[in-house]
Amino acid sequence: MPTPQNNNNQANRNKNLRDKAANKTQQPRVNDRIRAPRVRVVNAKGEQLGILPTREALAKAKEIGLDLVEVAPNADPPVCRVIDYGKYKYMQAKLQKSNKAKVTRMKEVIIRVGTDVNDYNVKMARAEQFLDHGHKVRFRLRFRMRENAHKELGLEKMAQVQEDLKTMGQVDQAAKLAGNTVIMVMAPLPAAQRVKKFKKYEEEGFDTESDEFDAKDDVEE
Repeated sequence: MPTPQNNNNQANRNKNLRDKAANKTQQPRVNDRIRAPRVRVVNAKGEQLGILPTREALAKAKEIGLDLVEVAPNADPPVCRVIDYGKYKYMQAKLQKSNKAKVTRMKEVIIRVGTDVNDYNVKMARAEQFLDHGHKVRFRLRFRMRENAHKELGLEKMAQVQEDLKTMGQVDQAAKLAGNTVIMVMAPLPAAQRVKKFKKYEEEGFDTESDEFDAKDDVEE
């Protein structure tokens, strides 16, 4: 029968193995280590270059002396950046150190069932900026008049938001219907995995730290 000391030693060894495995999975796949057959490619400026076969994307990166780095492995297809991996690691370490000193706040973005495309894109750009600064984002959708008869449309809208922002954040609180309102909360992905989809809709001079956008329980649309 194993002694308590042996059990403790085995438990410690198992923990060490788990920790090593966790640290290993946190490192992004680079160049030939990328396993997906095709990837969505983003350049160093954050501009999307489209979906390419991984071999073609890797060849393009090598042509200009850069690396292909998988930054959002859970996206479909995975998102890869064409960058200098050495500089990328340095900048991510610097960013993570900076983020530790920041205070995480709850920001709010209000949408409607009938939000037009341009307004929706601007709101998603704001949400991306909040997430990129390490804040959580609460999405609030309130039904008006006849919309109350079709509340499933509100849940569909939240599903669209979740899909559109999946390369920047993950659901922290699933969409929930309460009366005439749907609420959903998203938290930022790790800095190394964030890729903006709505960058071109960002407003010049937009202040992500402004109290104006803090979530308030008594917000009116």
